[in-house]
Order: sequence, then C-alpha cells, then structure tokens
Amino acid sequence: MANEKRSKSRITPEEALAYHMEPRPGKFDIVASTPMATQRDLSLAYSPGVAVPVQAIAERPETAYDYTNKGNMVAVVSNGTAILGLGNLGALASKPVMEGKSVLFKRFADVNAIDIELDSEDAEEIISAVRLMGPAFGGINLEDIKAPECFVIEQRLKELMDIPVFHDDQHGTAVICAAGLINALELSGKKIEDVKIVLNGAGAAGIACLELLKSMGARHDNCIMCDTKGVIYKGRTEGMNQWKSAHAVATEARSLEEAMKGADVFLGVSVKGAVTQEMVQSMADNPVIFAMANPDPEITPEDAHAVRADAIVATGRSDYPNQVNNVLGFPYLFRGALDIHARAINDEMKIACARALAELAREDVPDEVAAAYGRKLQFGRDYIIPTPFDPRLIHVVPPAVAMAGMDTGVARRPIIDMEGYVQSLKARMDPTAAILQGMHARARKTQARIIFAEGDDPRVLRAAVAWQRGGMGQALVVGRENDVKEKLEAAGLADAVREISVINAANTRHLEAYHDFLYARLQRKGMDREDTNRLANRDRHVFAALMLAHGHGDGLVTGATRKSAHVLDQMGQVFDLRPQDGAVGITAVLHKGRIVLIGDTLVHEWPEAEDLADIATRGAVVARGLGLEPRVAFLSFSNFGYPVSERATKMAEAPMVLDARKVDFEYEGEMTVDVALNPESAARYPFSRLTGPANVLVMPARHSASISVKLMQEMAGATVIGPILTGVPQPIQICSTTSTVNDILNMAAISAGGLGTVK
Repeated sequence: MANEKRSKSRITPEEALAYHMEPRPGKFDIVASTPMATQRDLSLAYSPGVAVPVQAIAERPETAYDYTNKGNMVAVVSNGTAILGLGNLGALASKPVMEGKSVLFKRFADVNAIDIELDSEDAEEIISAVRLMGPAFGGINLEDIKAPECFVIEQRLKELMDIPVFHDDQHGTAVICAAGLINALELSGKKIEDVKIVLNGAGAAGIACLELLKSMGARHDNCIMCDTKGVIYKGRTEGMNQWKSAHAVATEARSLEEAMKGADVFLGVSVKGAVTQEMVQSMADNPVIFAMANPDPEITPEDAHAVRADAIVATGRSDYPNQVNNVLGFPYLFRGALDIHARAINDEMKIACARALAELAREDVPDEVAAAYGRKLQFGRDYIIPTPFDPRLIHVVPPAVAMAGMDTGVARRPIIDMEGYVQSLKARMDPTAAILQGMHARARKTQARIIFAEGDDPRVLRAAVAWQRGGMGQALVVGRENDVKEKLEAAGLADAVREISVINAANTRHLEAYHDFLYARLQRKGMDREDTNRLANRDRHVFAALMLAHGHGDGLVTGATRKSAHVLDQMGQVFDLRPQDGAVGITAVLHKGRIVLIGDTLVHEWPEAEDLADIATRGAVVARGLGLEPRVAFLSFSNFGYPVSERATKMAEAPMVLDARKVDFEYEGEMTVDVALNPESAARYPFSRLTGPANVLVMPARHSASISVKLMQEMAGATVIGPILTGVPQPIQICSTTSTVNDILNMAAISAGGLGTVK
C-alpha cells in the first residue's frame, strides 16, 4: 500500500525546475511594509527621517527591536557541505534549500528569514562571518553544515552572540524525536529513565537526539550509540572524536545487532536497511522504532510490523504515519524565542517545544486536518506526532517556548499578557494556505475522476499529470493522442502519457449515446441531428460536458483557452447553467491574511433583488465549504438609504428578500465597501446586523464584480480562486485564460470537492 501511495505522488525534474523558475526565479521576494509612494514617505524611510531611530538605537540598543525588523528576522546560514542527502555540493548549490527553509519560516510561523550562503569550509571563517552579521538578525538558523565542523561552529557562535543560534539539522530532529518518544513511551507504559535506547548514526542529528533525551531523564548507561564501525564503547579508539566519546558506555555489545537485543527504543539517523527484521524481533515488548533515515528508512513500517505487531514506528516520510518532520519545530521555536527577544534557545525551550507537540497530539484533531491525510487521526500508535498542517501549532507551541525562555532568564522582553499573545499568534497566519489545504484535502479524500477538457494546452496537461501523480484521483484529458503526446514530451513529461487517460470522439465507446442525448436536448432549439453530432464531435467543451452528464467522469475543469462566456455557453448546450437555473459565480480573493468572496462574477449580468438574494445564499454555501462562517454585505456607493439611487435601491431590497426566506447566516446592506470591511467605518452604524467584517460581498452587477476582482489581482497582487461555479447540477469549474498550472489544479480540487454542486 505504501509503495502504491508513493508511486502516485511523484515530482519530475522538469516540474521541480519549473516551480523554481516561475513566476520569477527563486522562491520569495522582499516587499516594503511601510508606505513608499510620496516624497514624505521616502524622507521618513531614509534621509532625513531615518536619523531619528538611528540615534535612538545608538543610545539604547534594545530599541532596535522596536524600530527595525531585527525582532522578526532570522538568517538561514549554510556552506553547503551537507545538503539534504546530497552531500558536499558547495554554498551556491545549497541556495535552493536555504530559500526553501526561509519560506517555511514564513509559511508556518510568519517569521521573516533570509538565506545566506557562505563560500567557505573553514569553521573559523564561518564563525567570524556569522558573528559579524549578528546586529542584523534576531536569530541564526544554521543548516546543512557537515559534522564535526557544525558542532564547533554552533558552540562558538552561542558563546559569542547574544541572539539564538540553532543548528536545525541537530536540534530540530532532536525536538521532534523527543516529542514522538514522549507519546510512544506513554502508549507502551514505559518511563524514559528506565528504557534502553539504541541510536544508530553518530552524526549531528543523532548526537543531538541523544543529548536532548538525556537532558529529559534518559540515563547515560541505558543509551548505546552506534556508528558505521559499530558500538561506541568505553575504550574504543577507532573513528572517535570528542562528541562521540561523550556518549561512550561500558558494554559488551560491539555491533548494532548485539546492541538491539532487549532494547526498548531504536533511533535511526543513518542509512536505508540498517535494521533487519531479526533485530526488531530481538527488541523488548512494545518496541519503539524511529527509523528516520531519508529518503528511505532503516526499516520500513511494513517490515517492522510484519515481525512485531506491537511496535510503534515513526519515519521521516510523509507517506507513513508518525512523520518526524523538522517543520514542526524550528518555525515555532524561533517564533517563541523572537517574541521574547531571547538571547538563546536553550534545552528548556527545546523540551518545552517537544512537550507542547506531544500534548497537542493527544487532543482531538480538527476535521480539516484529518481530511488532509485521508484518514481518521486519533492519538495512538499511528498518531504520536502532530501533522505539519495542524492550524493549532502556531498558537500552542510558541507560548510554551516563550514561557520556558522567560522561566530560564533568556528573555530580554518577557510577555506580560500571555492570553493576548496567544490571540495575536492566531491572527498572524494568512488563511490562504489553510483554505487551499482544505480544498485539496477534500479532493484527495474523494479521489475523483476529473475531466480536463482542453488537452491541447500545455498548462492543462501539466495540471492533469500533477493531479494524477499527486494522488488526487484520475485525470481524464480530452484531446488527440498524438497532440497530447507531443506536448507532454515538449514539457519533459513523456513518461506521463501512459498514466493519464486521453479521450476523444474517435476513441470513446459512448459516442452514440452522447449524440442521442444532445439531439434530444437541442432538437427544439433550431438544431438538427447533423448539427448536434458535429457539435459533440468537434467541440471539446461540449464533449467533456457530455462525458460528465453520462457519469464518465466525476468533475470537469475547462476555460484555460477560451473566454468564460463562450465556455459557459457551450456547457449550457448540455446542462442548465442560466441565471434562472440557479447558477452563480463566486470568486475567492485572498490578500494580506484576509479572504473575501465576491459574487456574481460569472453568470448574472444585471441581477435584481431576488437574484441578489440567490447570489448571497450561494456565496454563503461556498463560504461554509471553505470553512468560513458567512457574513454577507450587499455593496453599493451608498450606506443604508443615502444617497438615494435606483441602483442602490435593489441592494437595500435584497436583505428584505433574505428576511422573508429566514436564512441562517448574517447579512446586511446596502453599504459601501469600507463599511463592509473596516471595523472603524462600520462602528458609525451600530445598528448593523453584521458582527464583524463581511466575507461575502454581493456586487450590484457582473461588471462591478469582475472589475473588483481583477483590480485586486492586478494592483494589489491578491490571490484569486475562481470564479467558482455554484448552484449547478454537476461539478463544473471554469478557469480563466490567464490560469497557471496551480490555478487549474485549484479549480480541479474545487470540482472534485463538489463545492458548487446542488445535490
């Protein structure tokens, strides 16, 4: 099963390179957080205004945290001597990894991070360079630096610098390992001070794991460390260094096989296949096996469970339960440390992080998180570590880290209002990722057959391949086999031809049924049998819609190559998609941590009050489908009756229609957009029924809705999802002609999730 799952989710070299090239090379930009438009702005940002904070910082250095970005800025530093599992490829080659680490900081904990690649293998040069950069940053994250230099560099920098210095390859793995072990021992009824622990892999991560566990109560004499030459025992001289020697124990065991006999816990940060089934059989009852080698573990969970059904197994892989993933640690450790202006990240803060993670895994898991993994997640042998997409991590782990930092005296600025701090953490995160994750989670669970109607477009083909290989379901592409093959080859995806299904009028077994259906539908609309047959055979949108109508696919995505009005007309040959049929287009706009749904952006040209009420109701359904509690605002240029206008009147009448319908969501209007979205503006109208900023905006007409969306997209750089076609009998979604591969995938996920479908 695991092998099957892995084969479904493959990333090709071409896809990986395209991801790093588009829309611009690299993975992040830097944008100004203050106004930069006028001469006054520039005078404040630079000369002469900048002299004031300069003087303030010179007099009181701690105010750098108030007047600069130091307090939320981490340097991700590497020299490329130990890149992932690739080895010493140099500083420049490590840049994609360090950029990736930087965006993970931002994505998971809203920490700004800059990658810095140092072209040196000399530990003293690296120490000097990083130390001299200290004033610019609130913390240093060392990454992919080989042992033993990484130990020397980190220790010296900790001594020299007054900000946290953290080598994630060591301590990140150690923290997540410790979190999982706390829960594994709880489930197996054992105590850390009693268990026999065997570690294989005496590198940076392995040594850090053992050191952290010992600081948590594991006894030195109960811990056996092994490397490629066997057990590290007292008196051994071959292949030793001061870091290994610190963990040498008096034991008769000389090999990993001998050390594993009677062991309660195995920790692996070594190589594929290092552990055999015989070794697992020799372990104590309820053994705990953390086989963390990447990309392939020391022993697979299947092989371990085949001989020991009582084993609790974790790996470093996302396609197995219990993933030991560093992204559960470093973003939140630094978030907590930065927020108290910490001088260091100490063992107590790391242990607090581990314990917070362990406790979170014991709590009920939100439905959207469980859906993302396609299975029920409940504390137990297959769920001892939280998943990286658990939205509670941001407000559970940093407070624990901050408290530990304050209790141990490393905080420059302790947090006084911890409850307020927790609320501020909840507000930090942009909902975009959570919204998209939820959409894709529902789609993955459904495993839908998605019809991609425009198989002549390379973007569509790449999206179809990604759908199939991402384990989302089956991709059905409407197109000509030779054309699809040529375009996939040109995109570097030649091997994908065998994976997706290419369907057209020439190779389908159902063409006669399609012809009969379309003729019966259109014969009284001025079309004869020849007309409808030609339409079914030649128009890909109509053909794709016929496939969907006959149950030969579960959802449909189109629109990347033709304007939405044309596509809607062609789809309307097969389905009832007119305004009077209940169809509505709702577009999601995500920007700076906020999301609003705008309607109608697709169907209703000039809606009247009843239509506007329909649009509001469909918008509320979409909002709830995305995990939002709907608050609807009917927008105009007037507020609650002034100024009076015919165009504003219908916006005031629409809420009355909803009054009569007795709907179960908040709504109000007519109102201007600032009153709908800005609490200060809304406060002038205390009688408003909205309890907070609106998240569903109903526009007076399709043109105003479309203009608003495109203006936000072009001028503000908002993320746009949609228009989501809702109120229709089948899951049909229409992309825009400017859609990227990701946009098409998002629309496929919406189609698969049935977000707009009327049951």
